[in-house]
Amino acid sequence: MRGRWAQGLEPRFLTWIIRERLAASERPGGFARNHRKVRRQEELIWLANHGFTHVLTLLDSPHNLHAYEEAGIAYEHIPLGRHDELPERLRDIYTTLARWLDDPAERVLVHHEEFADRLLGVVAGYLLYTGLVNEGPHAIVVLEKLTGRQLGSVGREIVAVTVEEGIVRKPPSPDRAAG
Repeated sequence: MRGRWAQGLEPRFLTWIIRERLAASERPGGFARNHRKVRRQEELIWLANHGFTHVLTLLDSPHNLHAYEEAGIAYEHIPLGRHDELPERLRDIYTTLARWLDDPAERVLVHHEEFADRLLGVVAGYLLYTGLVNEGPHAIVVLEKLTGRQLGSVGREIVAVTVEEGIVRKPPSPDRAAG
């Protein structure tokens, strides 16, 4: 492969949440009716060429999983699910991201169908989970500055669930840290 196509195409709305470590975007290839197989292939080439080691998909459906396998990009599929499932799903999402990002060699993309409230709420919640920010309103402001988008009620609700459920990363216990 030669030329521009060989370099791939940056995923739409790709935004670094943690510089060079954690990025968010819409689903590679686009969402719903706008989804294009060729665009998806170009975006996966771009991800591979830019050192992305994992993709975390929050879609409710298994769309794109076969494409990640074909592209040789490791992935995890954790559907965000319904509102009543949020506490359990958010714990799974945050712990998966943290486990990957504990390795400095990892570069991760997290996506949902669209680059919108559900995805952005999860990313803001992850900032709280890791302790990079300490309060829900601060997480919202940081996320809005990073993305240039206002977080709506759905995203704010995800942040609120993170806070209300106390979903935070536990520091290592002194016994394990000393061992």
